[in-house]
Amino acid sequence: MILEKIDKSPQTLRDIVQTRMREAILDGRFAPGARLVERPLCEQLGVSRTVVRETIRYLEAEGLVEIIPNRGPIVATLSRDQAKQIYAIRLQLEGAAASACAQKQAEDFGPKLSAALTTLQEKIHDTQWADFLQATTHFYELIFQEAGHSIAWDIVQRLNGRISRLRALTIADRSRERSGMSHMVAIHDAILSGDANRAQEAVESHIRDAAQIANRFLNDVSTGDGDD
Repeated sequence: MILEKIDKSPQTLRDIVQTRMREAILDGRFAPGARLVERPLCEQLGVSRTVVRETIRYLEAEGLVEIIPNRGPIVATLSRDQAKQIYAIRLQLEGAAASACAQKQAEDFGPKLSAALTTLQEKIHDTQWADFLQATTHFYELIFQEAGHSIAWDIVQRLNGRISRLRALTIADRSRERSGMSHMVAIHDAILSGDANRAQEAVESHIRDAAQIANRFLNDVSTGDGDD
């Protein structure tokens, strides 16, 4: 007897809790520096302390939560220096992946990347950012996979929590909505044209633009000007 392959594993309770808490942090319902107290979280989510503790450890590994001695878990803060380092890493890894992808893409890759771009365009106006952030991650994952840069993608995945925090900041700047999507279209077009240099330049332009906006937001927070 041959069993049918499972394409996608069903979500466990822990997966669902992780997703909800991650989204709450990314969209600002849990502010940077806010304490994550187990009992209220258990009551709100209707789960055990074991599940909440596992989730907090998982989000700590993603860089979204910090464990402070004598205080417990809090929502991690993100400094301008940390953001600068993350964007520098993205500049190197994503630029190289786009360049390699443009040169070695298979014939069936174009429709996949175009479908991912279409999903991005559909999600950009969503009031909830989670689906857009997931669509963005998928778009880049396709590029890294096609480029054969699996180790680089592992590194990006380990930074994904912090990267998503920064993306949420730049998405919040609605004036960037059009320019941000135009960058993604430029990356898509350059890769599918087979122009490695243009693909890398498109990624670098996108990341530099995002870095400037994130730096402004983080500067406003650090100086206390964000509420003006």
